[in-house]
Amino acid sequence: MTETRPTSSPKLLDRMRERLRLKHYSIRTEQQYVQWARRFILFHDKRHPAQMGAREVEAFLTHLAVVGKVAAATQNQALSALLFLYREVLEQNLPWLDKVVRAKRPAHLPVVLTRREVSWVLERMEGTHGLMARLLYGTGMRLMECVRLRVKDVGLERGEILVRDGKGAKDRVTMLPESLVEPLRTHLAARRRIHEEDTEKGMASVYLPDALARKYPNAAADWGWQYVFVAGSYSVDPRGGATRRHHMDEKLLQRAMKRAVQAAGLEKPATPHTLRHSFATHLLESGYDIRTVQELLGHADVSTTMIYTHVLNRGGRGVISPLDNL
Repeated sequence: MTETRPTSSPKLLDRMRERLRLKHYSIRTEQQYVQWARRFILFHDKRHPAQMGAREVEAFLTHLAVVGKVAAATQNQALSALLFLYREVLEQNLPWLDKVVRAKRPAHLPVVLTRREVSWVLERMEGTHGLMARLLYGTGMRLMECVRLRVKDVGLERGEILVRDGKGAKDRVTMLPESLVEPLRTHLAARRRIHEEDTEKGMASVYLPDALARKYPNAAADWGWQYVFVAGSYSVDPRGGATRRHHMDEKLLQRAMKRAVQAAGLEKPATPHTLRHSFATHLLESGYDIRTVQELLGHADVSTTMIYTHVLNRGGRGVISPLDNL
């Protein structure tokens, strides 16, 4: 009689992936957290994390800062990954977890373009990338919020965009600039033709969060759930292995923006996120209430929005010099 061997338990990093998906973390966060856990284990000669503690975590973080010379934000991301590993995967809520000190992030002021500089950059961006850049500046969306925008969340008639699952897993509503209604309508007409071609090939399904995919099994192929800005070809979903059309790679927009900034002759290190900073600053310059700007940006705390008062185009801290009043 053949002895039946017990099935081996999932490997630690596989368990970490499963837990991250159960908690609805994004695919990028999942990849980063698993990568940091792997680096932590390799740094300590493949010792199991359950056999390590605060001293090993601090040694790893110190190595990142001193030898790796990583930014404070990167070091804090590594710490967050390790905290998730211990608390959510190993289920060890040990006292030392709360005592590991996070790196202090320097308080840099955001890069902001003047209205004229924004105009110069946008004039040098055409097609889909130009439309996306105008959306970023016109709505205050983050780069990935724009890239992941779904058809059903674009309100052409109401003049608004519903930003789903933004930073902090929050939804919010922002305005849709009137000047972009017709360009978006034209873009969506072309996008619908792509969807119809994909439907004929049986390739119209897009990624949906697990809960939605189970609740609405046929929704993935519906027009409303399609990405507004899509890739030019199909790709394999790293989570489920399905081959389908994903949203556009954000790096394409980043490169297009970089070329436009260079062509405009600007010395500022402007990126697509700079358009969001400029959106907020220009609204405050126009006299809009900071609470309104906070809601449009999706900031949890108004203190985050307050940083834009330091870069208003009215001198230091937006204060008029007494010399100019003589």
